[in-house]
Amino acid sequence: MITGVGPINSQLLSKDAGSVTGVSPTALAPTGVETGQSFAAMVSEVANRTIDTLQGAEQVSVRALQGDADMRQVADAVMNAEQSLHAATAIRDKIVSAYLEVSRMAI
Repeated sequence: MITGVGPINSQLLSKDAGSVTGVSPTALAPTGVETGQSFAAMVSEVANRTIDTLQGAEQVSVRALQGDADMRQVADAVMNAEQSLHAATAIRDKIVSAYLEVSRMAI
């Protein structure tokens, strides 16, 4: 089974970790994310939602094997899970490349 995301370092969850100067926090917050929430908490929430989507697809697949779900439901759940996984992978790649770029900056 797929497990959840572990706890994030408390330094990453500081008040100013996700702030951007000159931009309203409400303009940056995606739907369902409360205003003032740090970037690390937002990424963690999105990762947990992705995991929930993958677990849901897994449960629908098991129900189909038991004869309780039809193939359309399985296909929809698996396609949603695949889309979520691709999005999470793309976000992870962008975060890693941004980190590497910042680490190469001269002090």
